[in-house]
Amino acid sequence: MARALTIDIEGIGRVLLEKSKRSKYLNIFVMPFKGVRVAIPYGISFDEAEGYVRSKVDWIKKHIARIKKVEAEYFSVAKEVSVIDEREARIGLAQRVKELASRHGFSYGKLYIRCQRTRWGSCSHNNNLSLNIKLMSIPRELCEYVILHELMHTRIKNHGKRFWAQLDRIVDGAKSLDKQLRRYNLELL
Repeated sequence: MARALTIDIEGIGRVLLEKSKRSKYLNIFVMPFKGVRVAIPYGISFDEAEGYVRSKVDWIKKHIARIKKVEAEYFSVAKEVSVIDEREARIGLAQRVKELASRHGFSYGKLYIRCQRTRWGSCSHNNNLSLNIKLMSIPRELCEYVILHELMHTRIKNHGKRFWAQLDRIVDGAKSLDKQLRRYNLELL
């Protein structure tokens, strides 16, 4: 029995139908640069899955349009993003953290620099900082915003009004920078 089948659907293009042991329900995924994939539980046939996909054509088209915007933005952002040398990035980030912490009177525990898929940074309860190495590939002001954001979490462990007020004292327009940061999709960098 085949585990995968590719079909063409007018208005959508190629759709990968794939049997999945982990899937309990039919799931449609519209992914940047990969297209449309349907995870099919073993109790459902390819014909049933195809019928389901055809019934969701409008939904899929809407999501394809949104993904095309993400892809276009990725290419416009990719022109701004620099290629990073991992060793230099680790050293550079560590220096920036040390400098910004000193300048603004923050103290932190350990510093971890990793290649993460979903987060720019985090701060643990013990005030250990974890930063994404990809910070070195985005504009400096956004990188410093993330570092200061995480350093602020060494004092305030939530995103309440007090947190944003304190962050605004050291970073002009913190919420605006937070919005700018969202242009850079970590999974695509």
